[in-house]
Amino acid sequence: MPAPSPQLQTLKAEFFRALAHPIRIRLLEVLVTMPACSVQDLQRKLGVDQPIVSQQLARLRASGIVAATRSGAVTRYAVTDGLLKDLLAIAKQILNRRLVDTQGLLRELKRDVSTRPVKARVVDPGPVASRSSRWARL
Repeated sequence: MPAPSPQLQTLKAEFFRALAHPIRIRLLEVLVTMPACSVQDLQRKLGVDQPIVSQQLARLRASGIVAATRSGAVTRYAVTDGLLKDLLAIAKQILNRRLVDTQGLLRELKRDVSTRPVKARVVDPGPVASRSSRWARL
């Protein structure tokens, strides 16, 4: 199987870079369930200021992930590909598995720490104290 071309790899990276912002992810999560939302709808749903919503929508539009249609004085936004809903669902499953694994490790760590006796450590200031006293003499 031949290696993917650098152009294809760049295209993939740009696509995922366009998704790489928490507010853009939240916008997409809303737009895949509620198509044709205005900036005001999205602002209310996310609890984010209008300029931030507009800025992030502009980034998604520039990447071709979201399209805008004008309806009178209102611009409405929607995802350009319904498969984005599947992509977000798969990402959620992957992250859920990672979090479950992390929870298991945290429980294991907690058990490990609670079974060991805690020893108090006394830190010897050593040469640090002599340096500070040397500076005090100057």
